[in-house]
Amino acid sequence: MTASREAIYQALFALLEGCAPFKTTSRRVKLWTDVNPGEKPALFLAQRNQSYAQGSTATPQAVTLKADIYVYTNVGKDPNTVPATQLNDILDAVDNALKGDAMTGNQTLGGKVHHCWIEGDIMIDPGDLDGDGVAVIPVKILIP
Repeated sequence: MTASREAIYQALFALLEGCAPFKTTSRRVKLWTDVNPGEKPALFLAQRNQSYAQGSTATPQAVTLKADIYVYTNVGKDPNTVPATQLNDILDAVDNALKGDAMTGNQTLGGKVHHCWIEGDIMIDPGDLDGDGVAVIPVKILIP
């Protein structure tokens, strides 16, 4: 591993916190109920599991770091507002931030990793009942 885990997660967080007009960002996750409406939209990054796959003499051991991106929104209770709209715009912004470069298709977090991407189901509650939306986005990071 050429970059430290901390440098990798810092690079991912820096990329994400600037991708949309978040009012609150942190690497320390809060429950959505603990984030006031005036502090949303909010983004939190949480480290998760790590997995190792044995390499061979010709290839190094593969290490995959996992993270979850938590996005919280609040559009209030106006019945004429569609809560999913703000959440969809932010999800598009996260997708664009994690897009790979045109040549390789890989998002390398400034050369710190081989590839960083969204993989798996995104848990979404747009907030139709109370205006408080939430999405949890699973991310994988392959270290060279």
